[in-house]
Amino acid sequence: MNQPDLSKTARFKAQLRQDWTEGAAGWRQWNAQFVIQSRAATDAIVQAAQVTPGMQVLDLASGTGEPALTLAEAVRPGGHVTATDLVPEMLAITEEFARQRGLRNLTTQPADAEALPFPEQTFDVVTCRFGLMFCPDVGQALREIRRVLKPGGRAAFMAWGPFDQNPYSTTTVGVFMQHVPLPPPEPGTPHPFIFAQAGTLSTALRAAGFAQVQEEARTIPWVFPGPVASCWEAARALSGPAFRRFFEALAPERHAQVIQEVHAAIGQYYDGQQVNFTARIVLASGRR
Repeated sequence: MNQPDLSKTARFKAQLRQDWTEGAAGWRQWNAQFVIQSRAATDAIVQAAQVTPGMQVLDLASGTGEPALTLAEAVRPGGHVTATDLVPEMLAITEEFARQRGLRNLTTQPADAEALPFPEQTFDVVTCRFGLMFCPDVGQALREIRRVLKPGGRAAFMAWGPFDQNPYSTTTVGVFMQHVPLPPPEPGTPHPFIFAQAGTLSTALRAAGFAQVQEEARTIPWVFPGPVASCWEAARALSGPAFRRFFEALAPERHAQVIQEVHAAIGQYYDGQQVNFTARIVLASGRR
């Protein structure tokens, strides 16, 4: 990948911090449902990380706590998890949930994956679930991750597969895009589906010096535990800034119509108790 323009990178990170800070309250409100919805994703990356009791683990882009909380349980006794994120407001939620679960072996620290504040060879494992794709300089982030790993240490990453294979996206963002067409992202610009093409993520790992690199695409459950209206409200809260911009681009008199279309699209997956989405993900790992 080409080196990003530094001013553009700084603006992107500032906007990212602002968006996620703004969205922190929504993430806390819907956390219980999201933990259930993303459980298979958590299980998959914890399995890929191959953690065992006693390990020192770094989790990047931890958000409101997963997979860091599950990892902290998996490395007991004797192990420790450091949960990081660009946004302190998200990490405060992680700390709250860690206290509720009695996880004294988890600490949090604000951190940028492209400039990790840790010494070389600190961690046995580094994980990042749905976070690497938001790094403007993926190569720099991966080199930093490799730097803080112990020799032979393992890194595991999860990213989204193709947009059109993720009904959670097509029934929400996809419906809005039918009314508010967006230009495609510039080449190299961070976006959620930057690693959707097979081999893209593993190629980046190899370029950063990782060995024993593996990548696979997998379809997992992404079930929302509740009715259609709640599923939409959760999606809107968890991606608040994105939907706010959609609504701003739509005439106010069209808002109700588009929301009705979203409900209809989600409703195709509703069985009367829960919304039975699946998710197409990319899972990759490598060793230092």
